[in-house]
Amino acid sequence: MVMKVTAQPEVRTIAAGEFKAKCLRLMDEALITQRPLTVTKRGKVVGKFVPEPPEEKPFRSLFGRSPDIRMPSEGEWRKLKDEWAEEWDRSTENFVRDFLQPRSGNKSRKK
Repeated sequence: MVMKVTAQPEVRTIAAGEFKAKCLRLMDEALITQRPLTVTKRGKVVGKFVPEPPEEKPFRSLFGRSPDIRMPSEGEWRKLKDEWAEEWDRSTENFVRDFLQPRSGNKSRKK
């Protein structure tokens, strides 16, 4: 059996008067740092602010969310693959031809 141990975040304690003056900034800080905040009045705890954990958004596919985005049919895939293969062959042939041919015009090289 495997048990997960999660460290409890350190609780920040603040006086009620200071909390009243800075409450919005303190709540934003608590959300960012994910640290709870305890509010005291004359040394006694009167409230706790515990930030919500960040919401995990589920994965949503792009397909089906827009009428313009769709999966190509088998025939369209075949046509695209053939076009891409022909373009790849042409570019490879051009690269090999240009790479292997000696350059002309650079005959004045010093040795």
